[in-house]
Amino acid sequence: MRLALICTEKLPSPAVKGGAIQMMIDGVTPYLKDNYELTIISVSDPSLPDNETRNGVQYIRVPPQHYERNIAKILAEKKFPIIHVFNRPLTIPLYKKATPTSRFVLGLHNEMLSEKKVTLEQGKEIISLVDRIVTVSEYVKRTVLERFPEAESKVKVVYSGVNLMEYPPVWSSKGKEIRTEYRKKYNIEDKKVILFVGRLTKNKGPHLLIAAFKAIAKKYPDAVLVIAGGKWFSDDGINHYIRYLKKLAEPLGNKIIFTKFIAASEIPNIFLMSDIFVCSSQWQEPLARVHYEAFAAGIPVITTNRGGNAEVVSHKKTGYLIDKYDQVSEFAKGIHFYLMNPDSVEIITKEARKLVESNFQFKQTASRLIQVYSDLLPNNEKRFRQQLFRFF
Repeated sequence: MRLALICTEKLPSPAVKGGAIQMMIDGVTPYLKDNYELTIISVSDPSLPDNETRNGVQYIRVPPQHYERNIAKILAEKKFPIIHVFNRPLTIPLYKKATPTSRFVLGLHNEMLSEKKVTLEQGKEIISLVDRIVTVSEYVKRTVLERFPEAESKVKVVYSGVNLMEYPPVWSSKGKEIRTEYRKKYNIEDKKVILFVGRLTKNKGPHLLIAAFKAIAKKYPDAVLVIAGGKWFSDDGINHYIRYLKKLAEPLGNKIIFTKFIAASEIPNIFLMSDIFVCSSQWQEPLARVHYEAFAAGIPVITTNRGGNAEVVSHKKTGYLIDKYDQVSEFAKGIHFYLMNPDSVEIITKEARKLVESNFQFKQTASRLIQVYSDLLPNNEKRFRQQLFRFF
């Protein structure tokens, strides 16, 4: 059975420039290609050929100009039985017209069916045309059903995940080896390292974390804050907000380190060199994959109770959950809790690692997706796929 995955026009696949969707696709591809004749369609990039077959997977990359129109032409020609469109619901009518017999899965990593994104009329048409909607969290699912209750039978949560082979926990010999190497690389061998990973935007809240760190630095002279990320994925440009962050950090000198963009392959090592990870999100986070990454690395997590974050972070069980998400003092309190309670850190991080092992590996994400696709197949082929499914 042929299956097409269609990325947004923002970033290429594989995830050479990052991106949660691209990283998830990279993670599930080894499992999907064993069950389907897989084609991945994304935007073109100078570092990648427009067409290639890699490890048995066909990649088609399309220029950003007239992106959807060109993809529609590809779909009309190839007529894939199942097409999974990521995060672009407004393209569904165009794609369905190009290949009416195809079954469509709409993947939502954000609130892409909100009033800001689609009208009520557009949303109803999209829901009538797709066969399934998969969301990365219960939170995103709720936002769909609150507006479009008629989608109830079509919506399924498929959480993203991590590849545990890339995340040896910090207490393992391999984890300790990487930790030592990267702490030396950033000249933080003898420091207590607080970590932020993400795009440097106001809704991610790094300004609040910098403000909280000022109080931490006074109490813990050996503490440093590492801010890993850029303006927009691989873009290390400077804008007004980043200038503001740098000015905010200036009084603390080398106690705050801006790494700029970190390639996806380096992210596990950045977690492993750290002592505490903070997700300071201010917006309704769909469910940031950085939680899975920190859990897998064995690093204690502080996060805000926004959007889907609390679906994986239980307060003082798998992490530290902040309800007063816009209060600087709450972040300082969370960091202080971990620094003062090493026994709690050990218990919480071990519990969080177990949670990832049992629920949030890419092989489990792939299994859930295969079940979704299998439900769209004719009964005889569905039974065959379900037999394969048991081997995961």
